[in-house]
This record gives sequence, C-alpha cells and structure tokens, in this order.
Amino acid sequence: MLDLMRKNAGSWGVQALLGAIVVVGVFCGVGSWTSHQEGVVATVDGEAISRQDYTNEYNRLMDQVRQNFGAGITDEMLKSLQLETQALNQLIDRLLLKQAAARLDLRVADEELVRSIRGIPAFQSGGVFDPRRYQQMLPLNRLTPETFEMMQRDALLFAKLQRVITDSVKVSEAEVADWYTWSNAAVKIDHVPIDSEKYAKITAAPEEVAQYFERNKESYRTEPELQARYLRFTPESYLDKVALTDAELRDAYDSAPERFAIPQTVEARHILVKVAPDAAPEAAENAREQLADVLKQAREGKDFAARAKQYSEDSTREQGGALGAFRREAMIQPFADVAFSLKPGEISEPVRTRFGWHLIKVEKVNAGRTRSFEEVAPEIASQLKGERARSLAYDDAEAVYDAASGTGDLAGAAAARKLALHTTDFFTRRGPVKGVSKAAEFAQAAFQLAPGEVSDIQDFGDGYTLLQVADSRPARIPELAAIEARVKQDAIREKQTEQAGKDARALLADVKNGAALEPAAKKAGLTAKTTDFFKRGESPPDLANEPEVTRAAFELSEREPLPAEPIKTSTGYSVIRFREKKPPAAGGLEAEKAQIQDRLLQQKKSKTWEAWLDQLRQSSEIVRKKDIAF
Repeated sequence: MLDLMRKNAGSWGVQALLGAIVVVGVFCGVGSWTSHQEGVVATVDGEAISRQDYTNEYNRLMDQVRQNFGAGITDEMLKSLQLETQALNQLIDRLLLKQAAARLDLRVADEELVRSIRGIPAFQSGGVFDPRRYQQMLPLNRLTPETFEMMQRDALLFAKLQRVITDSVKVSEAEVADWYTWSNAAVKIDHVPIDSEKYAKITAAPEEVAQYFERNKESYRTEPELQARYLRFTPESYLDKVALTDAELRDAYDSAPERFAIPQTVEARHILVKVAPDAAPEAAENAREQLADVLKQAREGKDFAARAKQYSEDSTREQGGALGAFRREAMIQPFADVAFSLKPGEISEPVRTRFGWHLIKVEKVNAGRTRSFEEVAPEIASQLKGERARSLAYDDAEAVYDAASGTGDLAGAAAARKLALHTTDFFTRRGPVKGVSKAAEFAQAAFQLAPGEVSDIQDFGDGYTLLQVADSRPARIPELAAIEARVKQDAIREKQTEQAGKDARALLADVKNGAALEPAAKKAGLTAKTTDFFKRGESPPDLANEPEVTRAAFELSEREPLPAEPIKTSTGYSVIRFREKKPPAAGGLEAEKAQIQDRLLQQKKSKTWEAWLDQLRQSSEIVRKKDIAF
C-alpha cells in the first residue's frame, strides 16, 4: 500500500489521502474490537471480550437512546431496553463473525478500506475526499478515526462474509409463481360501516370524565420542552475573507485534470426483444431470429425509429428507441461495448444482455475532452472559496467552543467576539418552529445536553452551530381542570366506540343466525355496501387505510363467509361478508417476474443469513461472566 502511494504521490487524490494520514489509522493497524484489556466480560471459543470494549459498546447504545429520547428517558424505559444485554450480544456476534471470516480466510485490504472511506459523501467536498472534512465530521458524531476505521473495516468484512453465505441462495420459478398468485389474488366483500360519530347523543357525566382521566392519565402527559440559545457560523459570511491567487487556481487544475474530463458519449437508438436470462435455448434463438429479420429491414433502408415503435419491447419504443446521449458506464455490458464500437449510422448485429436481444443504431459519437483551465477557473475558484470559507467558519466555531465549553458561558464568549446570540422559543423533540434549518436535528442535539453544557460543533447543513440549553420544562401530567374539555371529548368518543362495537356484534350475530345482511343492516339504521375487487396490498376507496379489514377479507371464503368478530376500524367498526374471490389475470406474471424474484431473493438471503448466524451461536462456546455490572 505504501509503495503504491509513493509511486502515485503526484496525483491529487493521493495527495489528499497523504494529508489525511494524521487522522486515518489504516496504515498503523491500531485498535481492535477484541483488544485484551484488564477485565473480561465474556469469551467466544476461548477469545476474550474486554470490559473496556463492553463499556464502549454500552455507551454507544446509550448515546443512541439519548439522541432518540433526550431528557425524556426514564429509568423504566432504560430497564426495558436491556442495553447491557444488547451491548454484550452485539459484541459476541461481532466476534463470532470475525472468527468465521478468519476461518474462511476473508480479509479487508487497506486499499479497500481507504477506497470505501474516500467514497463516503459525508467526507467529500465537490465529489472529492476532503481530509479536513473527515477530521471535522468524526468528532461531530462522537467518533475517533481509529474507532470509525475499525467499524468500517468490520462492516466491509461482514459484508464479504454475508455474500459468501448467501450467494448460493436461489429463488425457483414455483416460488415466484406462488408469490404472484398470493399477492395478486383479489377479493370482493360486503361491509356495513358503523361509525362512532353516529352516536351523537351520547355524553359523559363529570364523574365519567374524571374516571376516564384516571385510567388514561399517561396519554395526556406533555412532552419535555427546551429553550436554547445558539450561535451560527455560516460559510457564506466568510467568503469575503477568502482571497485566491492565479497560482492556487492553476495548481488545483493541474493536480487533478481528471476532474475536468468530459467523457466520450454516444447517442443511439435500440430495439429490444425481451428474453428471460434463464430462457430455454430455443426461445432465445427464436427471439434472435425475429430481431435478425428486423435488422434486415433496417439495413435495407427502412426507418430504424419506425421499426423500434413497431417491434421494440422496451419503454423507449414510443420515442423510436431513442436513448439520448449516454456514457459507457451508464449501460450494461456487452451493450455498452458494442455501442461504443460503432460509427455514426452503423447498426449492430443482435446483442444479448440479461434483458434480451438488442439492435443498436448509433446516431452520433461525442468525443471526450478535458475542459481548459480558462473554462473551469470560475468553477475552481467557487469551490476553493467555499471550502476555505467553511474552514474559516469551523475555525471560529472551534475557538468559541474552546472559550465557552470550560465555563459554560456561551453568551459571554459570543459577546467577547461581537457575535449575534439567538434564542429559540420553547420546543419539543420535533424542534423549534422557526429560526433553524433542520429543526429535528437541532432538537436532537439540544436534548442530549446537560444543564449548562455547550454542545459540540453541530453541522445542520447550513454551516456550524453551537448551542446551549437556556431553560427547560419537564414532562408532566396536567391537572384535569386544565384539559377538561379535551378529556370529556375523549371520554365521549370512547363511549361512542363501545356502543358501535355492541351494535356491530349484534348485527353480526343476527347474520350468523340466518338473517340477510342488507335487511338486518337497514333495520338497525345502517347501510350495507359492496366493494370492488381489491388485492392484499390495496383497499377499496370507502375502506382506505383500514389494513385490518383487508387482512380479514382474505381470511374469508365461501365456506366461511363471516368473521368471528366485527372488524375494528379507525372510525368505529365494520361487519364484513365474503362475496367473491378471483385469481390474478392470466399472463401478468411475466411483467412482474423480475421484481418479485428480486424481492424474494433478498428475503431468502436475509433469512439464510439469520439462520446461519443462529447456528453459529449455537455451535460456539460462549461464556458470559455474571458480574459485569458497571
């Protein structure tokens, strides 16, 4: 790896990477998830998990909980989450996977790790890895470079291992057909909606309201609220402080000319005759012969676009098969190889891809070139100014943080630098109503803070922010008197729903005893309706967003036309009755086959991976220490 970097030290990308060595521990081999430190909390086939690793994992999970719940987290909630067990289980699973990968001689090379980190958009500026941004982003996420790189290396290793375990998984034609039939069958039902609001005369006495409040106090608990003060450091406000020389612009251009390359493109049309990847040889040959006849017509002078409209089975047929201008990497092989080998006006022989057989006619070849320095100088200047302005903004934010974090006096640090300190209104975890660009992220950061604590430098996408809690209001249950009107309305709604349920059960009982649904509904002052056919993933218009009705409908049949109980809906209840069921339309499977196959394949791979991991746990000697409490 180091030899490779020395040989290519002149390239812009490697220069950036060399600049990042200070914060990238890839070349040092530092850190390990299973480093042997004092204290052992578990062993996996004799290999130890240290107390320090356990503590780190527990704290990481705790940070996630705090980000999600903030100051609202209670002891009961923490106990129910069982973070201690989760932390240890995750460490055990990681070690099991590492051991399995080692047995299979799977590794992640340094080059792979570097390439993956450089490809993460969060660490890029202008689409290129930015070492300074890397240094800035990790602390914002409470990560050290060593920890992040170990996590990234593990993620790459586990992805390799998962591919080894699941690549042999296949989905049969029968499984695809069964899924298609199951998901596309349609049913028609009769239903009688019984809306709670029908019972408008129902009311609630004061004692009923009080009783309802006592039973449902927790539902009226208010959310905790915060008020925050904050400073913003926007890169735009630093642009005037950035001065660039022509030499700097030229150096940026010369160091990475590939950034300014315009690749060769081809403008073409095509005609596709679809053939499944696993089609029988005779079917594939028939399709090729069909396309060969079309090719003969085109080479005899017949209009290619007209042939595409007539014969192509691709979505571009209405546009005469026009694909527009495309790069080589935008198309699959061998389509791209053939298209980029043709001259304008030439038509290819039939080309086979996983989609079927293609004819390709190239209409224009646009040569690649590298844009001149004069063309891109404004673009380079804009990018460099933006990057340097962002760096200046971060430097100022860092200076203020250093001044304020020790004393907790953000207002004083702002005043000393004549910076505008903003204060929000009180807000919940959804965030302030005004003043900030990403309210939820702002709230998440604020709710993690202890009283008086100044936040780490936050990046909400519009610069850098430091914030501090100015005031707080804890979650509480209001007195009944303060919310009596709301509670009364809820108590009445509960009584209305209970009455709707009683009437629904009475109607269903009548029908089960032999009464006809329509007359029985009419006698009760209700109306029976009949739906159109609908599938499992659909709902008829008058039963929209009622998944329980859909689920129950598909459990009914001619032999069992009525459910055991009325169906609870969002507006009350519904009594339903089976009317008719029909299979999917003939011939529809082919259009959905690829999508279904892919979905089922992902599901089977996921189940295979989980089953393999469970077997790995069972076949390994895992010893958990009992005294691992903090």
